[in-house]
Amino acid sequence: MAEEWTIGKLLQWTADYLKQHGSESSRLEAEVLLAHARGCQRIALYTSFDEPAPEEQRTRFRELVRRRAEGVPVAYLVGHREFYSLDFRVTSDVLIPRPETEFLVLTLLDLIKAAGAQRPLAIADIGTGSGIIAITIAKHAPQARLTAVDISSAALAVARDNAERLGVAERIEFVQGDLFAAIPAGKKFDFIASNPPYISTDEMAALPREVKAYEPELALAAGPTGMAVIERLVPEAAERLASGGSLLLEISPMLQQRVESLLAADGRWELGTTLKDLAGLARVVQARRK
Repeated sequence: MAEEWTIGKLLQWTADYLKQHGSESSRLEAEVLLAHARGCQRIALYTSFDEPAPEEQRTRFRELVRRRAEGVPVAYLVGHREFYSLDFRVTSDVLIPRPETEFLVLTLLDLIKAAGAQRPLAIADIGTGSGIIAITIAKHAPQARLTAVDISSAALAVARDNAERLGVAERIEFVQGDLFAAIPAGKKFDFIASNPPYISTDEMAALPREVKAYEPELALAAGPTGMAVIERLVPEAAERLASGGSLLLEISPMLQQRVESLLAADGRWELGTTLKDLAGLARVVQARRK
């Protein structure tokens, strides 16, 4: 008699299999993929360990596991990723949201609160990708009016969809263009935030397979030093920020000194404290427009 594949057995076998293929969180990934194949919340699996899995679900699950073992990121397989307790749709046209970016969002929300403005605050998210920065700010700061910019039309389509699903589309203007090029001349912002491409050529070659092979290079690669985009963004942001406005940049820890030196050399910035992530690595550079 053939062995019955229960939910519990499927999870155990798959966790072991994915671990053998290099996954560092194989049990979690097995649960996420099986919940997706079953069309249920992950927590629902815990009450179903002894239930047999129907063949149709096993077939869907098997294909997901096969692709994951090949290196396709889980977020692309299931089509979404949580960020700041919000559920964002993701495709291979956008970077997968990462916890490090929450430091930038938290800092920006604190600055917005400290500003105590009685008028709508103008905020630009440069290189918006899936829209996580602009949309999260819009959800938590009703007084904010966002401009979300990306050079990729495909990325903007994902961001627009996320804004509509999360109920903030009416307060975000989506603009396709390179940095500030498509924003009307003379338009000023109170805050500018960006998670720009900052991976150097050497770093790109050393990235994990699932990042290098599947996430959009346009959103990652920034020339030989990793500074190609930031070197253009800093002076353009100085032209677009109102006096006293703040710039927040997510960076690679290895770029901290270069980015801080770039801002200091510009002469139009007052450098703030560079924030560290949970690993103690420099992650968010802050600067105030003089």
